[in-house]
Amino acid sequence: MTVYIVDIEAVDTRYTKQWKEHLPDQLQKALIQDVAVLDEVVVISGGDVPQATTPGAFLNFGGTNVYKSKQLEQIGKYFCDGIIKNGDYFIYTDAWNPTVIQLRYMAELLGVDIRIGGLWHAGSYDPQDFLGRLIGDKPWVRNAERSMYDCYDHNFFATDFHIDLFEESFRSSMVEKEPVRVGWPMEYLQNSLDAYKGMNKRDLILFPHRIAPEKQVEIFRDLAQSMPEYEFVVCQEQQLSKDEYHKMLGEAKLVFSANLQETLGISWYEGALVDAIPMVPDRLSYSEMALTMFKYPSEWTESYDKYLLHKDNIIQSVHDYMKNYNQYLPTIQDQVSKLDTNFFSGQELYKTIRDSI
Repeated sequence: MTVYIVDIEAVDTRYTKQWKEHLPDQLQKALIQDVAVLDEVVVISGGDVPQATTPGAFLNFGGTNVYKSKQLEQIGKYFCDGIIKNGDYFIYTDAWNPTVIQLRYMAELLGVDIRIGGLWHAGSYDPQDFLGRLIGDKPWVRNAERSMYDCYDHNFFATDFHIDLFEESFRSSMVEKEPVRVGWPMEYLQNSLDAYKGMNKRDLILFPHRIAPEKQVEIFRDLAQSMPEYEFVVCQEQQLSKDEYHKMLGEAKLVFSANLQETLGISWYEGALVDAIPMVPDRLSYSEMALTMFKYPSEWTESYDKYLLHKDNIIQSVHDYMKNYNQYLPTIQDQVSKLDTNFFSGQELYKTIRDSI
């Protein structure tokens, strides 16, 4: 059996670059436990992409389609050359990839028995996502997402919140094909941030998210003006390299979120790995992932107007975290342990692939 990774384009400042480096090795090691299972892991890449994403977005909206088209060309050539065999497995690291429809088309018409899995991150079914905000529930996008879901043998989600969100729009498809809740394959983070742990902390508070409407950066900016005794930094404005970003995380005491969209959340996990306190709202994926000590009531930041009503409470919480930082350290480690085990390990993902053979 060959496992084909149909990857998501690698942007240097995103985790997608790390996935391109680490995922093939992690998958190889996980499946090689049974030498009869795996022949090789092959990455189907779309080549170089623009490093400048569409403002506020995770990807470049033009470049991502060039990338996917090149991936489809490779997949089609593999079928034409007879390389794809019965039992091969295709794993899409971003399930929102229309080429899965064409992959299923070729496999079924050519009589090749493959399995396909996809990792869902977001889509039009999330009203706070770019697709949800700009396109909404137009039939073409909802039908496309439903078709992609049905093409996959395994639809992988990182949180129960995301599964519930998806189900609100696609209940009928999910009844026929049950989603699979797994951790994302990011166990490499547990060691790759060691160099930034134990750095001298300063009164630094970070906003590590994209500058996009659903991240509510204006709340963070207002807090910065109201609390001049602390240093507030919006990371994306600094144009940091990955190393510079991790160094800043290592020096920070607090990572702040007022997000209205989050189906997993990686930056607050990275912060916790280097002993930065996460301050997150009790909503979205945070509700099931974060310990009570690090969650504040959702209504405090459900909108900017709600924030203004509850601003004094937020300021008080920030002061508490910053002034009593050392007292929170042991609980940060408890938080990391929970995230390591349940959300940022690919073991259940690998097991599902292995069991499908």
